[in-house]
Amino acid sequence: MPKVILLSQFPLPYAHTGSWTTMYFNYLKANHKIDYIICKEPESRNETVKYEFLSHSKILKIKQKFLRQPYLAYLDALKKIVKTNQKYIIQVVDHFGIIKPLQKFLLQNGLRQNCQIQFFYHGFPPFYENFRGREFFESIDEIVLLTHDSYKVHKDYYTVLSTRFSVLHNGIDTSKFQKVTNEQKQILKEELELKDEKVFIWCSKDLPKKGLDFILDIWKKIHLCNKNTVLLVVGATRNSPMDGVQFFGKIPNQELPKYYQMADCYLFPTLCHEGFGLSLIEALHCGCYCIASSMGGVPEVLQYGKLGKLIENPHFQQEWEAAILDFLNQKEGNNIVIPKTLYSTQSWNSGMNTIIENAKNRMQ
Repeated sequence: MPKVILLSQFPLPYAHTGSWTTMYFNYLKANHKIDYIICKEPESRNETVKYEFLSHSKILKIKQKFLRQPYLAYLDALKKIVKTNQKYIIQVVDHFGIIKPLQKFLLQNGLRQNCQIQFFYHGFPPFYENFRGREFFESIDEIVLLTHDSYKVHKDYYTVLSTRFSVLHNGIDTSKFQKVTNEQKQILKEELELKDEKVFIWCSKDLPKKGLDFILDIWKKIHLCNKNTVLLVVGATRNSPMDGVQFFGKIPNQELPKYYQMADCYLFPTLCHEGFGLSLIEALHCGCYCIASSMGGVPEVLQYGKLGKLIENPHFQQEWEAAILDFLNQKEGNNIVIPKTLYSTQSWNSGMNTIIENAKNRMQ
C-alpha cells in the first residue's frame, strides 16, 4: 500500500494562524492518511505520524548556498524515508519552487515511477505563464485547487495541461464558528456597549488588497446617514479614530467567533483574486449576511449569490454603498440557512481522504 509523505514549509502542528496549516492540524487529529511529515521541528508533535525534521547543520547550509540548491534539506530528509520497493504519494502545498528539484531527485534515484506528486494550490489564477506552466504540470501527477472556477481559469489559460485535477473546498470547525441565539447575540453586543446598532464587520490581515481603506471611505458616507450602525475592524488598526468604527487589531484565533456572532453583516471587499476566502465561510456559519467582491473563488463560495450579495464591480464604491443600504433597508433578518456540513472540517477531511485513496488506487 502506498505511503503518504507531506513536505511542509511550516512546522506541523503550526503555532500560528494559517488556512491550510489549520486544516492539516484538524485533519491530523481525525482519521487521517498521512504517514510521514518532513518539516522543521514543531513546538509539539502529533503522535499519529512519523517525522523527519529538516537539518540545520552548518555544512548543509553551506552546500545549499554554494550549490544554489535551497531545497537540499528537504531532499536529504526524503532520502532517509523512501525505499525503492515502496510506493509513495508526496504532497506539496503552495511550494512551487521545490517541484523541479524534487522531480530531478526522484528521477536520478530511480524512484519516480513509484511516486505520485500531489500539489495543493491555494491561490486562484494560474501561477506560471504558459510555457513554464507546461514544465510544472508535466512534473506533477495531480493538482488540487480550491474551486471549480479556478480549474476553468487554468483550463482556458494553458495550452497544455498534462496532469490530473481535483477540487477541495476549504473547511472550518463549525462547532466553533456557529450561529448563536438572539439572546446570546445581544449579550455579546453588550460586551462592546452596543444595543440596537446594526453591526458590520471586516476581518482580515491589514494588506492593501484586502480593501480596508477602500471600505472605510465608503463607511464615512454610510454612517453619516445611518447613525445606528457600527463597523468592527478585526485584524487592523488606524492611527486616527473614526465615527462608527471600532478597531480591534490582531486578536487570538479562539476569540474570532464571538465577533462574527455579534455582527449582522460581513463585508469582504477583496481587491484581488482570492483563492477561497476562509473568513467568508467563518462569517457565513456565524449567521452573518455576507457582501463580497465577485472576484476569484468568492462567487463559487457564495454559490453565485444564493448565500450572499456579490459585488460585480468591486472597485466602484457606489456598488458597495447601494448593497449596504439595501441590507439596512431590509425589514426581515438574514434568513439564509447554511448547512452545518458545508465548508466544514469534516467535509475537508473526507475530501482529503478521497483524494488520497483515489491516488492509491491508481498506483495499484
